[in-house]
Amino acid sequence: MVKRLFDVALAALALVAAAPLLAVAAVAIRLASPGPIVYRAERTGRGRRPFVMYKLRTMHARRRGDGSRITGKNDPRVFPLGSWLRRAKLDELPQLINVLKGDMAIVGPRPEDPRIVALHYAPVHLETLMMRPGLASPGSIYSYTHGEALLVGADPEALYVKRLLPLKVALDVVYVRRASLGYDARIIGRTIWVILAMLAGRRRFRNPPELAAAQRLLDGPAPVGLPAPHASAPAPTAAPPTPVS
Repeated sequence: MVKRLFDVALAALALVAAAPLLAVAAVAIRLASPGPIVYRAERTGRGRRPFVMYKLRTMHARRRGDGSRITGKNDPRVFPLGSWLRRAKLDELPQLINVLKGDMAIVGPRPEDPRIVALHYAPVHLETLMMRPGLASPGSIYSYTHGEALLVGADPEALYVKRLLPLKVALDVVYVRRASLGYDARIIGRTIWVILAMLAGRRRFRNPPELAAAQRLLDGPAPVGLPAPHASAPAPTAAPPTPVS
């Protein structure tokens, strides 16, 4: 209850503060690329319930189902303004509405596409579906700072599933097992710091402090009592960590 009250209060304040920025971004998106301003993404939430997650549109409008679910480096679908919005994480601001609606929290495991959950989640990953997904998490920070280098190739979705997804979600399992308001505050602080550092030009970041615990989760036995993932899911393989700068 305390976490939910904290999330609602912070989301409401942040949405009011960001309203002028969102208005400017909306006009800029409309001028930069024809199509809707907001992108509605299907995601899997707490208890495996599906929900619609809101983002500012950063790609050229396309038919539903076209292309990869994962955006690779230099993806031609992303228009120039959209690339900057993604770099600054401003495209995620509409998810504050998801927080107010109760679909998401400020801090929590990042939600995934239902198809990726069904086909590629290992049993240990399903622990992340026991709580509200969030805007920020250890996995989202790792994906932001290390993910782009792992998704260079012709098939970013296949690379994501093999190189990034297992470790990214394992990092969020670590969060689930350690969750507290104090930990949330640290994750918020780390997220703000890496965004500002990225915008300032930094491209190499230290590995997350949860990395060792996440690696142990991937190497250890599956937890008892959790439902099995889809039968066709391949065994996940964690990507090697990026060297510390």
